[in-house]
Amino acid sequence: MSIIDQYQPEFVATIQHLESDLQSLRTGRASSALIEDVRVEAYGSSTDLKSIASISIPDAKTIQIEPWDKSLVGAVEKALIIANLGMQPNVAGSVIRLNLPQMTEENRRAIVKQVHEKAEHARIAIRTVRETVRDAINTAEKNKEIAEDEKFRLQEQLEKKMKDVNESIQEIADKKETEIMTI
Repeated sequence: MSIIDQYQPEFVATIQHLESDLQSLRTGRASSALIEDVRVEAYGSSTDLKSIASISIPDAKTIQIEPWDKSLVGAVEKALIIANLGMQPNVAGSVIRLNLPQMTEENRRAIVKQVHEKAEHARIAIRTVRETVRDAINTAEKNKEIAEDEKFRLQEQLEKKMKDVNESIQEIADKKETEIMTI
């Protein structure tokens, strides 16, 4: 196993983290990812909404929440208000509905800006991993574990890997930007 392969999980984890971060950004379409991590005070502790309620998407602009324990409707409503999602919860019996307002051009641009920031954070994380790998390669060469030619070959492989990962990050960000800007 090469030195670069040892750090493959870190490259993959960074990309997966970016994808999950971007899922929580509003696009104009209802998505359970917008609210599933909202913290609700239930049973004396703070719990994720997805742990105490069923979240469904009846149409493109509505999120429906149905707590499994009907006594938690008030707590869920309060948590959604505190989360300041830009949507007012509507309670009908034991069901809470959130209607997504139409996104303005200004809102879309602000969210696209967040996409670019999150992508840049991912690039920074990847550069940190690259430095760690470079240090491992240089240390291996100093300790005579690998030859100088092998060191240069590994550094070239690392740069190719960095190029591929950065292209992947850009592709993910571009896809999300297109999704957000599509009306």
